[in-house]
Amino acid sequence: MIQLATDWADRLNEEFTKDYFKKLQSIIETEYKTHSIHPAYDDVFAALRYTPYSSTKVVILGQDPYHGKNQAHGLSFSVRPGNRIPPSLRNIYKELKEDLGVQPPDHGSLHSWADQGVLLLNDVLTVREGDANSHRGLGWETFTDAVIQTLNERKKPVVFFLWGKHAQKKGSFINREKHLVLTSSHPSPFAAHRGFFGSRPFSQANTFLCNNGMDPVDWSLPPANIETGAQTSS
Repeated sequence: MIQLATDWADRLNEEFTKDYFKKLQSIIETEYKTHSIHPAYDDVFAALRYTPYSSTKVVILGQDPYHGKNQAHGLSFSVRPGNRIPPSLRNIYKELKEDLGVQPPDHGSLHSWADQGVLLLNDVLTVREGDANSHRGLGWETFTDAVIQTLNERKKPVVFFLWGKHAQKKGSFINREKHLVLTSSHPSPFAAHRGFFGSRPFSQANTFLCNNGMDPVDWSLPPANIETGAQTSS
């Protein structure tokens, strides 16, 4: 499996030597050879590649990668440009507009957030095409717990967006005295009206970052480059 190329390597490479990860790696290697798996193999660790440990200031925790063809690219809630914007992301855009007045883009790539220190981390990092949650319980959850714990232990504070019961349970061990943990219902159409809308997480995050001597996140999303999946400078 692809090794980590950023400063996450110093903190997470030990995970790769553990029995659970060796078993996970064997299963995942076979899955990529025998099924259509998302995201692309090179994008499994995209969230950690685009957002180094030292740059991370916000974590948006998702669950499972999108299981449709060409949607997932390793960043939670984000889809490659050219894809229809998923319902949960549309609701995120609605709350973003209500919170900060940011106009929603015509694409679903959150790449520019990742470049600014927003770690877009899913609980599980791979999935079979058309089969949601198919890679749950294989070991990814242990690995992503280690990612969160590494940030939890860091002296420099982090903002965590925990949307929905699943994310809140996963992040239950986070030190609330040091970090800012923002919880609400999930932005899915089934739950957004039960507390996600009106929660104003983006402005709260920026206020916390500024109060702790960090630059705020520019939550606006520039036009996207459809070929690369990255966003162009505005």
